Amino acid sequence: MLSVKQFSLSLNGSNLISNLHFDIADGQVLSIMGPSGIGKSSLLHFLSGTLHHGNQVGGLMASGEASLHGVNLNNQATENRKVGLLQQMPLLFPHMSIIENLLFAIPENLHKQDRYASAQQALEKLGIPDKANTLPKALSGGQQARVALLRTLLAKPDYLLLDEPFSKLDPALRRDVRAFVLNEIQQANIPALLVTHDPDDAKAMKGQCIELTSTSI
Repeated sequence: MLSVKQFSLSLNGSNLISNLHFDIADGQVLSIMGPSGIGKSSLLHFLSGTLHHGNQVGGLMASGEASLHGVNLNNQATENRKVGLLQQMPLLFPHMSIIENLLFAIPENLHKQDRYASAQQALEKLGIPDKANTLPKALSGGQQARVALLRTLLAKPDYLLLDEPFSKLDPALRRDVRAFVLNEIQQANIPALLVTHDPDDAKAMKGQCIELTSTSI
């Protein structure tokens, strides 16, 4: 379970979020909605370790406690948190083939054959085993989004942060990609936090939704 308690955020002394708290069970997605500038992305930075408790970054000051399965995350560096991040753009390496992108995420302590087998299984799940040596630009937006998600999950994160990952997709693609994302999170059985402007995104995740205001409690 990923837990946040008494999270507060201010910008140059002006409160944006006050006393936010929530719990996300394994395999569940919590959606956070709210207007631009309210601090949704800053909450993700706090959970990823790039905005630490009590540190001021660009006028932003965050406080509160984050924990995973009862272990405090506040003082852990990003590289030690085993957090996965999926953003608006897939951010695949454009000069690397699809299978190379997938292999990049798989821990190097695994045997080379096991790493390759995992990447091949991911390609099969994506339904594009024939695209292993294709560059990302040859894939559709929906295919790129799916590859980006599986690349993130192949790194075996303990929790997942989703920063409006569907916003750049054509409306016709969003339904399928949303369903794919939810299914993969449930299969990985890890807690996930989604921030979005789209209520349909939150509805598709089939979990709790919190709408932020400057006095969130």
